[in-house]
Amino acid sequence: MANLILFLNAFLSYLLVFVLIVAVAVVVVACVIGVKWRKNKDVKAAAGEGVQAEGAGENAAV
Repeated sequence: MANLILFLNAFLSYLLVFVLIVAVAVVVVACVIGVKWRKNKDVKAAAGEGVQAEGAGENAAV
């Protein structure tokens, strides 16, 4: 019985460490994906502003 308790203690300890490592990895991956999406959104917004600015300039000149 003592061996079983020792085994479960060690197993749960390693399981907890594994869960913490996975949680940190998920946060890192989420940050990388978020930065990628934000950069993509900024590029699209800059392209849209360029089109709107050109359109506004043409209307102002007329």
